[in-house]
Amino acid sequence: MSGLIKSSIARKVAMALSGLFLVFFLLQHFTINFTSIFSPDTFNELSHFMGTNPVVQFALQPVLIFGVVFHFIIGFVLELKNRNARAVKYAKYSGGANSSWMSRNMILSGLVILAFLGLHFYDFWIPEMVHKYVEFAPEDPTRYYHELLEKFVSPVRTGLYVLSFVFLALHLWHGFASSFQSVGFNNKFSVGATKFAKVFAVVIPLGFIIISLVLHFNHNH
Repeated sequence: MSGLIKSSIARKVAMALSGLFLVFFLLQHFTINFTSIFSPDTFNELSHFMGTNPVVQFALQPVLIFGVVFHFIIGFVLELKNRNARAVKYAKYSGGANSSWMSRNMILSGLVILAFLGLHFYDFWIPEMVHKYVEFAPEDPTRYYHELLEKFVSPVRTGLYVLSFVFLALHLWHGFASSFQSVGFNNKFSVGATKFAKVFAVVIPLGFIIISLVLHFNHNH
C-alpha cells in the first residue's frame, strides 16, 4: 500500500511539474505572438531568432516536444488509474458539491487541446520543418508574419483556434492552480499563487483569442 501511495503521488507530482513547464513555454509563446498584432517586424525578428537558433532548435525544442507528450500520457494514466480505483460507486453523487465540473473533466479539455496541438503542428511546425530540412529553401527573415496571417484567413480555422483557447482556459483554471498543491507548495504564498494561476488561466488564453481575431480581421482588411 505504501508503494502504491508513493507511486500515485509521484505520478501527480510528475503531472504538475510537466504542466508548470508547459505554462512557462505558453507564456513565452504568447509573448512572441502578441507582438504580431502591433509590430510585424518585431514578430519576424523574434520568430527568426527562435527558428534559427541552434540551442532552441536542437536542445529546447526536443525537450518541449517531450514535455508535451509526457504531460498528456501521464494525464491519461492518472485518469485511467482514478477510474479503476472507483471499484465501489457512490450511491449518491452530488456533482459540484464534491468537486468542480472542470476538475472532473480535465481529460475532456485535455483531448480538445491535444487535437488543437495537432492542428497547430500541421499549420506551423510541419511546414517549418519542410521549409528548412526538406526543401532547403533560402532563409527569409521577413516571411514569418505573412505565413502567420495566411493561417487566419478562414473564419472556420480562426473559430477552431478560438474554441481551443476557451478549452485551454478551462484546463488551466483547474490544472495550473492544483499543480502548486501537487508539488507541496502550501505556505503563506499559496493563496497568492492560486490567485495568480486563475488570472493567468483567463488572461493568456484571452490574449491568444484576441491575436487570432485581430489577424483574421487584419487579413480581410
